Amino acid sequence: MSTPETDDPQPQVLRRQPAQRRSARRVERILSACAVLLDEVGYEALSTTRIAERAGVAIGSVYQFFPDKRAITQELSRRNVEQFVSRVGRRFMEEDYRGWWEAVDAIIDEYVDMHRRVPGFRSLRFGDIVDLNLLDADTDNNTVIAGRLRGLLLKEYGLADSAHLDTAVLVAVEAGDAVLKLAFRRDPEGDPDIVEAAKQLIRGFLSRQLRTWKP
Repeated sequence: MSTPETDDPQPQVLRRQPAQRRSARRVERILSACAVLLDEVGYEALSTTRIAERAGVAIGSVYQFFPDKRAITQELSRRNVEQFVSRVGRRFMEEDYRGWWEAVDAIIDEYVDMHRRVPGFRSLRFGDIVDLNLLDADTDNNTVIAGRLRGLLLKEYGLADSAHLDTAVLVAVEAGDAVLKLAFRRDPEGDPDIVEAAKQLIRGFLSRQLRTWKP
């Protein structure tokens, strides 16, 4: 069932919200620098000093908004989640699907595209990133993601809300995350055969688990 933990990746980790446009741009530079460095050197070699240097800001500006590198990475993860859910929601509005099974394909396509194109996204994959609770202190990342995607499916397809639906979507997210990780381990651009296998796996699983969603 819907819970605050699964539907909204809170609380905020910023020490303070940027009140001016200049401050907001500075925060964006910090997050973007963190994303690039994660792909280049990984989390262990990441530091606030490196982030400040790459962002072109004073180290004091970093600490003005973030206490440490974990907080920056946490905020970057939230930004990735919001971008991911926003892109999926936009596709749902712009494209016509014959049913939920085509919507599932669209969700996977957006995940793959962001993995290829968005700096830091591959380093902060939701299921196996440096901290499984970056998005929420009490809930693991994939549960947060499952809650957001489940909300989109409920809104678009009028499915009956239930604990069974929660479990089915969470398992689908976990399975898809694992198989897509394999796709990108085999090919930096994502092995197309394994990506297709991920789609078939998730569609088949959901079809069996949620028989009331008949195509």
